[in-house]
Amino acid sequence: MTLKLYDTASRTVREFVPLVDGKVSIYHCGLTVQASPHLGHIRKEVNFDVLRRWLEHEGHDVTVVANVTDIDDKILTKSAEEGVEWWAHAYRFERELHEAYASLGCKPPTYEPRATGHVPEMIELIEDLIEKGHAYPASDRSGDVYFDVKSWPRYGELSGQKVDEMEAAADADPRGKRDPRDFALWKGHKPDEPLTASWPSPWGRGRPGWHIECSAMAGKYLGDTFDIHGGGIDLRFPHHENELAQSAAAGHGFARFWLHNAWVSMAGEKMSKSLGNTALVSEVTKAYDPRAVRFFLLAPHYRSTIEFSPADEGTRGSLAEAEKAIERIDSFIERAAEHASDGGDTARAHRLPQYAAFTDAMNDDLGTPGAVAALFDAIRAGNQALAAGDAEQVVDVYFAVSMMLNVFGIHPHADEWASQGSDADLTPVVDGLVGALLEQRAKARADKDWATADSIRDTLSTVGLTIEDTPSGPKWSLG
Repeated sequence: MTLKLYDTASRTVREFVPLVDGKVSIYHCGLTVQASPHLGHIRKEVNFDVLRRWLEHEGHDVTVVANVTDIDDKILTKSAEEGVEWWAHAYRFERELHEAYASLGCKPPTYEPRATGHVPEMIELIEDLIEKGHAYPASDRSGDVYFDVKSWPRYGELSGQKVDEMEAAADADPRGKRDPRDFALWKGHKPDEPLTASWPSPWGRGRPGWHIECSAMAGKYLGDTFDIHGGGIDLRFPHHENELAQSAAAGHGFARFWLHNAWVSMAGEKMSKSLGNTALVSEVTKAYDPRAVRFFLLAPHYRSTIEFSPADEGTRGSLAEAEKAIERIDSFIERAAEHASDGGDTARAHRLPQYAAFTDAMNDDLGTPGAVAALFDAIRAGNQALAAGDAEQVVDVYFAVSMMLNVFGIHPHADEWASQGSDADLTPVVDGLVGALLEQRAKARADKDWATADSIRDTLSTVGLTIEDTPSGPKWSLG
């Protein structure tokens, strides 16, 4: 069965055939690094990571470019409120974004360009649009440059809207616009903004508008036409609509498929920083197994909304239920792994009906609900084979389940989870060993055996531990 995907532009599920045989090019909009990432942001990363893994599993060479928007109105506003340089503010949250990727087992993009590193390409694209009659410098001498939406008859095709029914673009002062719906390609420098947040251009010092950033970066690394562009459904309009308009108006084929994942909501509303109803990735992964958080985000279909309700842990689809699912997975993998230690016939695993059901579901617009059902059907069959002592069937199911888990990115033995868990897994062991030595030191001190007590203290110091004697007993720390 050939992979079929729902293309937002055509509003149909259609067959996906790569532009170049065996190779797939994907661009998805990364975060505007203005604040800490929450589950709503990271759902997109997980969904596209599953898409990438499935394409790779099916034998494709996948290139993923995901940008970082590190210059933006919100970054300037928030950095000014906090009294820090805008670039330091952006870099801080860029690091948090990378930590969030890693904490949920997402593969890093093939390349992750920053907007600030591609201003020349943006200026070149804007000049091309002006030359073709689709953009113009503002008449108010602000240094702004706008895209002329009325010059492009296809404007609105991605979101299915008509220009006359659209609200005014709110990304710049409307005084210099020909039409209130025209959007900013370039923003002239303002006296109250840092000079470092501006670059020289033919229209004076300024900075790029949000939409032109992605068009320029996608074109630079993936060419005029590429396979898939995606992001959260909230980006469909105006961001992706504007990207498509300016790229197509410049003569580029741009994206052949548009994929959009739905929101993560809280109390029925989209999770967002502006509403204050967020669940930060850094906090949720401390309270729950990160693999369970990933499973929670990938198990529903990517185009369906996920309701995050931390106060109601008994509801279907909750993180608590996701943790139970991970426990079921791990229980089977650990018991079945010893039977598969000598290898097995993966061809037989491919022929299992559960694996066929998994493949059919994934090829049907990344139907993860059906794929999850196939996974647990396989685990159920594997557990029955274990109970019956059917070692050959156990091995077949083990390999099939392992392939499914690798596509989902939640295999317990995968490198990304092993590296995450190593420190946490050793902490109780280290604590117990140090505690035992401290007990021996306490006994030596009680026996006035100062030489032994000092020797234990010196040994611990040699490996980097500091011992502090307190009224409630000795305490140890690193450094």
